[in-house]
Amino acid sequence: MTDSVPAAAEELLTSEPLMAHFATCAEGRPHVAPVWYHYDDGVLEVLTGGRKLANVRENPRVAVSVQKDDGGQAEWMVTLRGTAEVVEDRDERLRAAERINPKYGASADEYPENVLVRVEVGSASYQTY
Repeated sequence: MTDSVPAAAEELLTSEPLMAHFATCAEGRPHVAPVWYHYDDGVLEVLTGGRKLANVRENPRVAVSVQKDDGGQAEWMVTLRGTAEVVEDRDERLRAAERINPKYGASADEYPENVLVRVEVGSASYQTY
């Protein structure tokens, strides 16, 4: 297990399928968008395209926020900061799609245009409410 993500935060990140907000920045302009994700041992994976992917290619420093709510009331939140890598390998992308898509109710072969982005987490913070 990585030392940068506390065990309690890792448990929250893997507890159920939740939406993450993926933050990128390029040319001094931040961009935040929801993504599906898979987290394991200090590495977060997303399948994405468009502005998020273009930004990661230009600036690999990213942040990810995951929050669990109940009726609009926050229960907990985890923020991860790290360095993203665009993974062009087709087989790696397919394996990631098998981990991510079914978790959110989609088949592994849906959204084949998306590209795998793997984030090595450098630091994390979390809070329960």
